[in-house]
Amino acid sequence: MREIHDFEFPERFIAGTVGMPGERTFYLQAIDGRRNVSVALEKNQLAILAERIVALCKELKMGKAQDLKRNNRPLPQLLTPFSEEFRIVALSLTWNAQTEQLIIEAQGGEESEIVEDIDTGPPLLRVTLAMETALGFALDSFTLISAGRPPCQFCGAPLDPQGHVCPRANGYRR
Repeated sequence: MREIHDFEFPERFIAGTVGMPGERTFYLQAIDGRRNVSVALEKNQLAILAERIVALCKELKMGKAQDLKRNNRPLPQLLTPFSEEFRIVALSLTWNAQTEQLIIEAQGGEESEIVEDIDTGPPLLRVTLAMETALGFALDSFTLISAGRPPCQFCGAPLDPQGHVCPRANGYRR
């Protein structure tokens, strides 16, 4: 039987990290009552998900560009302790125009596309959100992503505290 974690309008749906910048592991966490599911993902997967949510919001004209700014509240923190259910290999974003709901599906396993079969297949986290909640998640995600290592001014790659070998400087350290 396929393991499907289904959350319809959870109390909290957040992205968070564990570890120091440069060594962080990124997680999505859905919490509803006593249910708490945490799945790992790559930073670029989170960035793409957040970008697509904002793009969809703009496409649906649900917010003007100047309104798409995060207020200065603190970032939500992961509920700890937690265990990683799986690592995400595929993400999908679906807008249901009839119900005005956004559905995010995050799948583990080996398949690079979401498996539609509900009986068999890799584990899946499915979260249904109101667009306003999804937009807040996306804006918080951008803030979380930018809190990592600063980028190199020349190549854009993340800088370690001791610098890095910059390809635009012919291999010299910056």
